[in-house]
Amino acid sequence: MTEKNTEKVEIFGQEYKIKGVGDPHYIHMIAGYVDQKMREIAHSSGIMSQSRIAILAALNIADELHQEREDSDNIQEELGRRAAQLGELIEDKIGAGS
Repeated sequence: MTEKNTEKVEIFGQEYKIKGVGDPHYIHMIAGYVDQKMREIAHSSGIMSQSRIAILAALNIADELHQEREDSDNIQEELGRRAAQLGELIEDKIGAGS
């Protein structure tokens, strides 16, 4: 069984203890990303409420994730099309050589 680590991270001036089985460096990297997003929103919007900043950061991160997934799906579809075309070309070459 994998042992869980507890890492202390700081996000937007608050300290949190995060338990996880992941690499501690990765946990700190993700926490830093959330902190960065919250600070960007606070700076650009002038919003003072920490909960509103957190919600807007969550929405921005969710949007990034959704866009990345759409891009990945589109790439997978394109790769599938190209693989099918390549397969047809190979079949044509093999059939022509017989």
